[in-house]
Parts: sequence; structure tokens; C-alpha cells
Amino acid sequence: QVLLAESGGGSVQAGGSLRLSCTSSARPYSRSVFGWFRQAPGKEREFVALVRWHGGSAFYADSVKGRFIISRDNPTNILYLQMNNLQVEDTAVYYCARGDRYESDSRAYDSWGQGTQVTVTS
Repeated sequence: QVLLAESGGGSVQAGGSLRLSCTSSARPYSRSVFGWFRQAPGKEREFVALVRWHGGSAFYADSVKGRFIISRDNPTNILYLQMNNLQVEDTAVYYCARGDRYESDSRAYDSWGQGTQVTVTS
């Protein structure tokens, strides 16, 4: 099983930016799909963005489209989530995950990181 580790969370004022990183313990194979999910207090975990590791377009939740960018760096096996124009409602624990299917359903992912807290203040 692939081990994933997120970093880069923190506290930021509304309108600010953060970049999350997710490091994989193993080199992703060609069909791997990586996603970012988040969970706010008292809410269900929700999809944020996903991308196929070796090529293909990214897919975003409507709530973050135009503000967040998912990307990956193949040589270092690092997945990123650039978050711009953050809003209070973006406050959550953010998780990266790996799966084999190009889906936004969290049940399609079999490896998860521990999560990193993002707090946006007004």
C-alpha cells in the first residue's frame, strides 16, 4: 500500500493562498489517480480535485474551480494543491488520496494521508 503524507496547511486570512503538498512513498504507476478531499467539522468528507498521475486533465469540484489548481511533479512523486483566494468556507482538514479510477467518489481511493489542517479567517 502506498503511504501518503500531506504538508503545507496552516492559517491564512480570507483572500490569501496556500500550497499543499502530498508525498508518495512509492512512484505512482501510470494509471494512478490522485485526488484531494477535505472535511470540515461536522460535515462529510468532500471531493476537491483529482488528476491522473501520467497525463490527462484535472477535474475540480465546482466550489473550488478557478481558485484551486492540482498538479504533480513526476521526478519527486509530489502532488500539489495550490489554493488561491481562500474563503472561510474552505476551512477543513485536507487529505490526499490515491486510486485507480478517475472518480470523485472517495470510495474509489484506497490510500489516504493523515490530513493537514487549513484554517481561513475573515
